[in-house]
Amino acid sequence: MDTLPAWPKGKKLVHLDLKGAPPRIDYLHKVIAPLTYLFLICVLNARGLSDLTFFSPSLQLIGIFSSLGADGLLVEYEDMFPYEGELKVLQSTQHPPYSREEVLSIQEVAKSQGLEVIPLVQTFGHMEFVLKHKSLWGLREVGHCLGTLNPHREEGVRLVEEMLRQVVELHPGSTSLHIGADEVYLLGEGEESRRWLSTPGRTVQQLFLSHVTRVAKGVREAWPNLNMIMWDDMLRGMDHDTLKGSGLVGLVQLMLWDYNPTLDVKNTVYLLERYSGAGLSELWAASSFKGSTNVHTCVTSTQRHVDNHLQWLQVAAALPEGIHMLGIALTGWQRYDHLSVLCELLPLALPSLASSLQTLTHGQFSPEAQSRVTKSLGISSVEVETMESSTTSDSVLFPGRRLAELVVELTAILQSEELCHFEDNMFVRGWFTPYHRQRKSVSPLIAQQLQSQAMRLLAFVEQRVAMVKKEMVRLYPASTAQEWVEQHVSPVVAPLQRVLEDTRASLLEMVPQNVSASMGGQ
Repeated sequence: MDTLPAWPKGKKLVHLDLKGAPPRIDYLHKVIAPLTYLFLICVLNARGLSDLTFFSPSLQLIGIFSSLGADGLLVEYEDMFPYEGELKVLQSTQHPPYSREEVLSIQEVAKSQGLEVIPLVQTFGHMEFVLKHKSLWGLREVGHCLGTLNPHREEGVRLVEEMLRQVVELHPGSTSLHIGADEVYLLGEGEESRRWLSTPGRTVQQLFLSHVTRVAKGVREAWPNLNMIMWDDMLRGMDHDTLKGSGLVGLVQLMLWDYNPTLDVKNTVYLLERYSGAGLSELWAASSFKGSTNVHTCVTSTQRHVDNHLQWLQVAAALPEGIHMLGIALTGWQRYDHLSVLCELLPLALPSLASSLQTLTHGQFSPEAQSRVTKSLGISSVEVETMESSTTSDSVLFPGRRLAELVVELTAILQSEELCHFEDNMFVRGWFTPYHRQRKSVSPLIAQQLQSQAMRLLAFVEQRVAMVKKEMVRLYPASTAQEWVEQHVSPVVAPLQRVLEDTRASLLEMVPQNVSASMGGQ
């Protein structure tokens, strides 16, 4: 691909999705000793990095984000925010939320690194972390959808306003606020919405706009100088007149998101032109550096996300001069929603984030951009799956590297033919089918062989899991490590465990007890 212009002037925000696997505060930021800093400067000089303005003594994630070229953080707290009063019920119970002091410390460190902090608070859709609580069930649009707020209930609006108040007041230095409003599923299907829509001329689009404009106007009234950003997807189907008369013109900045590596450039340019033509001229883009491949992906593909950013560069290059992009948010989703499994952990995606930022800076993922990534992170490859293994210690240039390597290794084992298709091997399919197991009519010789294979594989996996958990709890709460194992390891080894249990039961039925006891100890 030919070199494109670098990303236009504007912010490059790194999205921190804290609705799952919230990093420990000392993984987010920690200042290193001066002598260690000087030593690292010497190391980087030796590696050929003469321009060291990117390198900071404040390491860990926030320092790394800054060193890689980010200008700000888009922080989506969800239940990790220390809500108070009647909203305390929204706090996470799986692990302690960040304290008020920790939230302020994130902002202080970010500011010292030249990073703006923009909090993101969902106000309409994706409110699962709010509406899952029994005391708030009555605020759902429909009973079986936890994500969408009923826009007709005054107590729901007051709840949103109080959430916004607490978050904004704990971010005294922020000049912008993201109010979410994406993927408002099943809007219009609630009983009160059906009654509202029964009046001729009313539409679901108007229903959406009435709630969003009310929330946005409330924010503008309370904090006149605060910029507001919202996701664009619920507006994509609206015509020019609806957009122009939406009440959002001059009130919000739209953030158009598309995480596809084959993003439709022509259609995206058209959308941006439509928004701008309707008066919604302050626009953002949103790309992805992780969490958008598959709901259960564990290992990030750098190339996939670089391709997404190359497409966004084509969009920026094709925009008419009159359209001004305020910046781009590089999203890093930790879950698809509050109730789904964990996606890739941040250490698995640092090479992707670095590569994506350098792609935006250089206008292509050139050898120079790749070299910048590998040297700044101290790795041999931009793909986390193929970078050379380090020592048993972690890397100050790549915080979380050891965990990334262990997860890659364990994922490869879990995806191996022997483990994934253990129940399809010849001996299980030939001599240990459900028919054989139910009737305890098995060949003890075959059962013993299967038992030995299952025990060997399980012991190997358990050893690797222990290593992953030990490293993971250094960076994340213990509950995150347990959740990750139960979601990504347990389902894969469950068939193996069932075979092991069934072989033991069958051997007890088919072999004298003194013999089967010795077999079970193998």
